[in-house]
Amino acid sequence: MSVIYILLTVSVIVGVAFFFIFIAAVKSGQYDDSYTPSVRMLFEDELVKSETEKSTDIKTD
Repeated sequence: MSVIYILLTVSVIVGVAFFFIFIAAVKSGQYDDSYTPSVRMLFEDELVKSETEKSTDIKTD
């Protein structure tokens, strides 16, 4: 039974350690996405063109 208490204690300590490491990584900007905004502007025109083509098709009918 004492082994269960030891394993629970160790697992809680490891979980708290990983949580603090995750918080530190988020605060340091490790998960900031700097790639998607630069690519998004390349594909935005295609979406606008397809929406305008659909709206012009509707108006001509």
